[in-house]
Amino acid sequence: MKDNKLGLWLLVALVVGNMVGSGIFMLPNTLAKVANPAGVITAWALTGAGVLMIALVFGNLSIRKPDLSGGPQLYATALFRKGSRASHMSGYFVSWGYWVANISGNVAIVTTFASYLSTFFPIMMNQAELFTVLGFTLKLGNLITFIICSAFLWVNHAIILRGIEGAGKLNLIATAAKVLGFALFIIIALTAFQSSNIMPLMQEKLNTAGEPVSYLQQISMAAMATMWAFLGVESAVVFSKRARKKSYVQIATILGLGIALLLYMSISILAMGVMTQEQLMNSHKPLVDALSIVIGPSGSYLMAGLGLISLIGTTIGWILLSAEVPYQAAKQGLFLPIFQVENRHGAPAKALTITNFMTQILIFSTVSSSIADAFELVTTIAILAVLVPYTIAALYQLKLVWLGETYEGQKTQRIIDGTIASLATIYSLWVIRSGMTDWFTFVAGVGMVLFGIVFYPLVKKNK
Repeated sequence: MKDNKLGLWLLVALVVGNMVGSGIFMLPNTLAKVANPAGVITAWALTGAGVLMIALVFGNLSIRKPDLSGGPQLYATALFRKGSRASHMSGYFVSWGYWVANISGNVAIVTTFASYLSTFFPIMMNQAELFTVLGFTLKLGNLITFIICSAFLWVNHAIILRGIEGAGKLNLIATAAKVLGFALFIIIALTAFQSSNIMPLMQEKLNTAGEPVSYLQQISMAAMATMWAFLGVESAVVFSKRARKKSYVQIATILGLGIALLLYMSISILAMGVMTQEQLMNSHKPLVDALSIVIGPSGSYLMAGLGLISLIGTTIGWILLSAEVPYQAAKQGLFLPIFQVENRHGAPAKALTITNFMTQILIFSTVSSSIADAFELVTTIAILAVLVPYTIAALYQLKLVWLGETYEGQKTQRIIDGTIASLATIYSLWVIRSGMTDWFTFVAGVGMVLFGIVFYPLVKKNK
C-alpha cells in the first residue's frame, strides 16, 4: 500500500496479534497459582464480558468522534473544557500511563519469547553460578536470557524502522500462522482431555501461608491475570489515523476481541484438562508441556516453534503500539516534542528508540529473577497503568450520553451506550481494586505513572 494506510485485516491482525501473545502461553501457569478451575473459568467469563464493554466503548467513540483519532489520550483531553489546564494535563498523564503500560508489556512479551526459545536451547535455563558481587549471584542461564532478549528487542526495532506498513504485513502473517496453530493445539488437546484433571471445579486453594483462599478472592486475583490477555484491544483505535477507513476501526476491534476470547477460553480450559493443577503451577511453558504429554517430545518442539512465530508477530505489533501512542500524543502537543520525529519511511523513529531503550532497562529484571517472576511483575504493572485510559474512555462516553452530544433523536441508543459505558467503568475500577491486594506491585505501577509529572513542564512549555 503506497499510501501507507492499514486495511481492515491488517487492523484485525494488530488487535488479535497484540492480544494473543505472551498471555496465551504463560497464563495457564499464572492462573493455576491463584485460582481453582471454577475460579479460572469464572474470571475468563467476567473479563471477556468486561473487555467487551470496553471494546464497544472504543468502537462507538471511533464512530461518534472520528476527529479524536490517534489514541485514548484525546478522550482524556475532551473530558474537560477545551484548552483548559485540566484538559492538557489529563491528556498528558493518560499518554504517559499508556506508554508505561506498553513498555511493561514489551518486557513481558520479550521474556516469554526467551522462555519458549529455551525449549531448543536448554542452556538458557542453566543455573551454574558465574560470580557473586555484593550478595548478587549471576547465573549462566540468566545472562544468556538477557543477551537473547536484548538482541530480539533491537532486531524488531530495526524491522519497524523500515516502515509501519511492512511491519504490519509481517504481523499479519505471524497472526494468521498462530491462529491456525492454536486451532491445531485445540484439536490435539481435545483427544487427551481428562475430566479428572479439572474436577472437582471447586478445589480448595491455599495461599503461600497455607490458608484457604475464598472463591471470590480467587476470581479477583485471576481477573488481574486474565485482564493481561486482553491488553491491546484498543490497538485499532490507536492506529485509527493510519486506517484506510474509519469504519474499519470499530469492526476490527470487535472482531479481534471475539477471535481472541474464543482462543483464550478454549486453550485455557484444555490445558487444565491435559495437565494437573500441580503440573500447571510448576510449568514455565504450559502449552509446550501439554503437547509433550499428548504426543511426546515432538509435541513440545511443535508448540515451542508455534510460540516463537506467534511472539515475533506480537512483539512487532506491541512495539508499534508502544511508539505510536507517544508519537501521536506529541503531534497533538500532549507529550515530549522529541517523540514526534519521523524517519524517511514514516516510522516514529525517536519514539521507537526511547521506548525500546526504556524496555531494555526493564529487561535487566531477567538477570536477577526467573522468567516467570519477571513476567508476573511487569504484567501486573502494565494492567494497572493501562486501566487508567480505559476508565477515562468509558467516562468520556458517559459524558457524551449525559449531555446528549451526537445523540440527537437517538434516545434508545443513548440509553444502550450509557449502560455499556457504565459497565465498562465499573469493570475497570473493579480490576484496579483487585490489583491492590499486592501493595508492592500496586505502588510500583502507580509510581511509574506519577513519575511522569517530572517531565510535564517540558510538555507544557511546548504546548
